[in-house]
Amino acid sequence: MSVEFRQRTPGEYLNIIRKRKWLLILPVIAITSAVAWVVYRLPDVYESTTLIVVKTSNLPTGVVPNATEDSMTRQLTAIAQIVTSRSSLEPLVKNYDLYKSERLRGEPMESIIAMMRKDISVDVNTSRNDITNGFNITFRGRDPKITQAVTAELASKYINVQTADTISKGTSAKNFIETQVAKTKEELDQIDKKRLDFMQGNVGNLPSEYQSLASQLTGLRENQKALMQEIGRLQDGRTAATNQLALVKRSTEENKRHAIEDTTDPKTTLAWSQLVTRKAALEGELTRLKQELREKHPDVLAKQKEVDQVKQNMDDMIAEWKQKIKDKEESYKNTPDLTSASITQQIQMADSDIKRQQAALAENDKQIAALIQRLNSVPGAEVQLGAIQREYDTKKAAYDQLLLQQSKINLGADAASQQQSEGIEVIDPANLPSKPVAPKRLILSAIGLAVGFGLGFVLIGVFEVPRLLTIQTSEDARHYTGLPVLVSVPELLTPQEARAVPRRRRLLLAAGMAVTIVSIPLLALALKLTHVFELLSQSSGRS
Repeated sequence: MSVEFRQRTPGEYLNIIRKRKWLLILPVIAITSAVAWVVYRLPDVYESTTLIVVKTSNLPTGVVPNATEDSMTRQLTAIAQIVTSRSSLEPLVKNYDLYKSERLRGEPMESIIAMMRKDISVDVNTSRNDITNGFNITFRGRDPKITQAVTAELASKYINVQTADTISKGTSAKNFIETQVAKTKEELDQIDKKRLDFMQGNVGNLPSEYQSLASQLTGLRENQKALMQEIGRLQDGRTAATNQLALVKRSTEENKRHAIEDTTDPKTTLAWSQLVTRKAALEGELTRLKQELREKHPDVLAKQKEVDQVKQNMDDMIAEWKQKIKDKEESYKNTPDLTSASITQQIQMADSDIKRQQAALAENDKQIAALIQRLNSVPGAEVQLGAIQREYDTKKAAYDQLLLQQSKINLGADAASQQQSEGIEVIDPANLPSKPVAPKRLILSAIGLAVGFGLGFVLIGVFEVPRLLTIQTSEDARHYTGLPVLVSVPELLTPQEARAVPRRRRLLLAAGMAVTIVSIPLLALALKLTHVFELLSQSSGRS
């Protein structure tokens, strides 16, 4: 079965520490000595502080408005970025020979600038209750006079950058507002020209001419009615004349037809009947002869000639009749019809009057359509003119506002150039530090002591923890076996073993002390190369 681990008493733990005291003492001596040697060789760090405040403008706020605390804070933050830029800090590093040891060991300039940025701090003033708009600029350095000089130069850089920034912003704002004013004035002039061009291009369609156009349309409507009535009357007269002409022509045609019908048709005469009878008899005789005789027989030819003569006589009678009809038609045709001619002339005159009146009506309709179009365009012109006018009024208001802003910006720019606007100035010059603020040597040495004790306890644990899991004493035997201990036998050593044990312990102690002595400079060198305590020194100094 499993048995729980036996808890040791504090006395037993003290006995273990007493037994392994050199595993604790030697690491403490080595680490504490190395740390103390490194810490007390660290250079002193001095801190110089200057106080700058935001000064108010000498001009009334109505002329040059004061900046808010938030805007000034943002401005100082932007200035801090400029002041702590590499182009600004690198000349300070070279002029005052800052961070000499770091540069000698080959640190790049970027790392030097990063270190210097960490040594510069800009904080809201908390040291003087009478100043609520102040900022402390602090710099940490290894030489008090150089630290004071660098702090003063940083403050002057803040002031110079702020002054240049204020003047630059004022000039930029002035140039910008002048550009905007000129641009807005040009746009305003274009809108004004557009309005004038629109009014000139719509002279007859402007809202002020609506009543005149309506009166003209009424007159044209009345004239249209009169023309339409006249055209209707002329068309009625023409229709009547046309009907009359048709009747006259029909009467003339009837007279012609009767005259032609009065001409005797030869087919109704006795002579025609006789010719028809004679023709039939001759054709009968010709047929009989052809049956009896040849076609070229003289009797057949003679009979054929008689038949042809009869046919010729019949054709002559028909031709004579047709010629008579034709002569009568020619006679009627050449005879002038005065009545039809008179009516035709009346119709032609009516057509001319109708065309003239229709042309006048068409012209009147064109004028009406043009007036209607102009009247219909009046609302559109009114809307467009109103839109142009509103655009003009809006742009004019914007232009007036820009002129007001231009006046204020010009006053602000002039005030900035003459240093009459808000700015920053030094209240407390950079102080000459008398005491270093870092490193905190006692704190850092205490850290080394604590690390030494920690390492010693770790070494004791390495050797003693495995023994705690085995049976070492009678109490362990009683706990793990559950049996009573009747007797305990001490460790029995021979005389040689008894002499060898102290000798071995002395040798181990001597070896440990030798290792400790050798490790002290090695640990110090390692700590110096890693710059651990330099970083701790800087952080402890800031806190």
